[in-house]
Amino acid sequence: MHTLSKRLSVLVVVSALAWRCGAAEPLHGTTAGNPPLDLPTAIRLALDQPGPRAAAHDVAASEALVDQANRFPNPELQYLREGQQTGTRTTTVQINQPIELGGKRGARVAAAQSAVDLANSELMARRQDVRSDVIAVFYEVLVAQRRQELARALTELARKSVEVASKRVIAGKVSPIDETKARLAAVDASTELNQAAAALAIARTKLAALIGQPAGALVLVEQPDALPDVRPLDALQARAKNAAIIRRVRSQVSAQEAQVDVERAARIPDLTLSVGTQRDDQVGRRQTVLGLSVPLPLFNRNSDALRAAMRRTDKARDELAATEISTASELATAYTRYEVARNEATLLRQDVVPNARSAYDLTLKGFEYGKFSFLEVLDAQRTWFQAQSRQWNSTLEAWRAFADIERIAGPAEPNN
Repeated sequence: MHTLSKRLSVLVVVSALAWRCGAAEPLHGTTAGNPPLDLPTAIRLALDQPGPRAAAHDVAASEALVDQANRFPNPELQYLREGQQTGTRTTTVQINQPIELGGKRGARVAAAQSAVDLANSELMARRQDVRSDVIAVFYEVLVAQRRQELARALTELARKSVEVASKRVIAGKVSPIDETKARLAAVDASTELNQAAAALAIARTKLAALIGQPAGALVLVEQPDALPDVRPLDALQARAKNAAIIRRVRSQVSAQEAQVDVERAARIPDLTLSVGTQRDDQVGRRQTVLGLSVPLPLFNRNSDALRAAMRRTDKARDELAATEISTASELATAYTRYEVARNEATLLRQDVVPNARSAYDLTLKGFEYGKFSFLEVLDAQRTWFQAQSRQWNSTLEAWRAFADIERIAGPAEPNN
């Protein structure tokens, strides 16, 4: 083999080995004083942020209203004086105590308790959404790091390929068109690297916002390439029947039903018991005053408010039915997305990527012996890169679908 060809072949081999090292052993930056962040820790930090805490305050406020609803109505102190002249006037002092009838207080307490249940279900749904978001964004950052490492390795290899092509053009071994194509490949690789860096920056910013830490301080614990096992769809559908999103809508139905009882109880008039004393200056003595009063429901029987509450209850029940249908559909869709993405990622990792690397190795060896052109080596490199890129795309899509499954059906372990 010609001496120049041997030197060029050695340069290509060195470049390929450099790229292999860059792709096989990713270099992750670390920040002094910040331990690596794993997924459970990220979820815990996210759940301790102001958004989820605000929902917890709403629960506490609703619980306070239960005690308030259980209070009796306050008595009324009444002072009445008839006449202005001493010796002829009458002075009455009495206490009026409203007495609720028709189970108003019990209905009011039940409505307040249903508001607590609704606030709790809202909190659970909020926490579940946050957990799902963290799972998706956490792996988005990890995949973006892999993409950046791959793009950086390809950029370096493309730069060295331009040098090789340029020297071969000078030596008259290849056409200048080959050098132009190599330069175009280098530009494409540089563009890929810029896009990968931007995607990583965006993903880190999203994760930092979720967990309340600076984006520059994030150092993630590497996760295994294997994707989690997901239970069969039938089991997930059964679990989803008691998921946070369904429980929230059920709580809304219960709250509306409790409001119906409140409006129904309001149709019964309340009694007012009056007890007091009256002094008549003309007779010079005091007399006990006893009285009962009750409104006459002639014009307002609260029927319209009751009818409105009943219609709102019908609406809440229809919304529950619609939510159950849409939840089942969304869960089935997420499950299908996960299965497709997982199968594709597995196929790429176990078959396509190794075969692409093997094809690249054979093309490189053939190039050393003059059987393949330099552009064929570049094409094999690009194919290997694209196969790895597709693997990470499929892996990320699988994790996003898994996060949607966890959001819809709820986690397998409720305490997670």
